[in-house]
Amino acid sequence: MAEESQDDKTEEPTARRLEKAKEDGQVLRSQDMTIAAVTVTVIAAMYLGGFWMGPRFVDTFTEALTIPSNYAFEANLALNRLSILALDSFVTVIPVFVLAIVAAIGSATALGGFVFSAKAFAPKASKLNPIKGMSRIFGLKALVELTKALLKFSLVAGIGGSYLYFNFDTIMSVGDMPIDRAIAQSVETVLLGALVATVALVLIALIDVPYQRYEFIKKLKMTKQEIKDEMKDIEGQPEVRQRIRAKQREMAQQRQLDDVPSADVVVTNPQHFAVALVYEMDKEEAPRVVAKGKNFMAKKIRERAGENSVEIFEAPLLARALYFTSDVGMYIPHGLFHAVAQVIAYVYSLNSVAPDGQKMTKPKPKVPEELIFDESGRRSSDLGPAH
Repeated sequence: MAEESQDDKTEEPTARRLEKAKEDGQVLRSQDMTIAAVTVTVIAAMYLGGFWMGPRFVDTFTEALTIPSNYAFEANLALNRLSILALDSFVTVIPVFVLAIVAAIGSATALGGFVFSAKAFAPKASKLNPIKGMSRIFGLKALVELTKALLKFSLVAGIGGSYLYFNFDTIMSVGDMPIDRAIAQSVETVLLGALVATVALVLIALIDVPYQRYEFIKKLKMTKQEIKDEMKDIEGQPEVRQRIRAKQREMAQQRQLDDVPSADVVVTNPQHFAVALVYEMDKEEAPRVVAKGKNFMAKKIRERAGENSVEIFEAPLLARALYFTSDVGMYIPHGLFHAVAQVIAYVYSLNSVAPDGQKMTKPKPKVPEELIFDESGRRSSDLGPAH
């Protein structure tokens, strides 16, 4: 069989394909986004936190360059002092390190989520193939990466050079300032310039993220045959499909039972069949089936109707006719309009008082000959009229 080309993979990856790629350590990542996030975070933290970090560093360096005379004769004192200075320096910069780590992890997981896969660390023979290694170095993809790197450098250099050009006078005036002010001005100029230069990194990230998303989806695209094979694999063996269908039936039956309380009447066999009907006279042109069932389901419908004071009307032929000719959510067939109208009129009369104080006689609805069924769903012309 000929190997499938990338041109054959025209279908978007399924959720299962994406999940499998994630298990293999293949997730959407943008190195430029991570670099931009970390760089911007570190420089911004140093620029905004300089009022706290600067004096601490000055004090640390001042103390480091001031060596008491007795330290020349006590090696332990010098070592302890060096340890304290190193610890002070670490405490000063640790907030920046923490922010950098958070930015790196947050930006890396923002696109594809946090993933740890042992498969990604496993050695692959394809990576040891010298021919493929040369193709990665001198191939089209390598040329594209080189072009991207040159464009990134040009963009960063352009923005950085523009900042130096427009701040040239400020930079040159540092030499005429007192030493304390010159140091502060130099640090501020450098950090602000670095922060401005990171705008280029942000622009690069905004371009790289959609590109990486496109490449990631393109790499995982599937052929129509792969999708069909995956569906077969998901469905599994016949017993698995049977369990799925059973669960679907159970959910559908539960939805029907939830609609029974809204019914006007439940027509029963009385035991083997039950059909719940609702009729909104001002909104609908005919009665509608909200639930139906036979045997165990019919029993559950009757129980739910009893719990919610829904009238139960026994009419075996009508119940079977409704069951075999009507679907849940659909209107009843035209041939049963008259029979159902008699039932609904009777149910309505139970909730009202006639002028003479008499109740309506319970009807015996007639079912057309062509809509008479036996309990197996076969049409029967010899069962006779409803009784």
